[in-house]
Amino acid sequence: MEYKKFGAHYVVRMEKGEEVLACLEKLCRDEGIRAGFFTGLGATDRVALGLFDTEKKQYRRSEFTGLMEITSLVGNISEMYEKPYLHCHITASREDMTVIGGHLNECHVSGTAEITVTAIDGAVGREFSEEVGLNLYRFS
Repeated sequence: MEYKKFGAHYVVRMEKGEEVLACLEKLCRDEGIRAGFFTGLGATDRVALGLFDTEKKQYRRSEFTGLMEITSLVGNISEMYEKPYLHCHITASREDMTVIGGHLNECHVSGTAEITVTAIDGAVGREFSEEVGLNLYRFS
């Protein structure tokens, strides 16, 4: 991963074989980003997606392999237990031009990924909600 900072923005390029969330978490740790958002695109050959079941309060995980274009990668940055917490969704187009998408658990770059991160001055925390079953924003 390489990146360049422009004020509160980071322009990031990821290389073949890198895992998107691991790279973004490293960027947040290295640069002290405690709140923000990101968007990107690129190419992948392996993704793991989640779909949250609101009745069972758990994620269903699905894995996909093959040639895919990352048509949209969006997410936010907060922190939980004093560590970066990334919440990210993705859509990816397969060879037959069908699209898959969901909560991103894992994404391996097959060519490159180009992501822009915007840091927000401040911090936003997370706290687990028993009622919802998710780690929700905490504003305190």
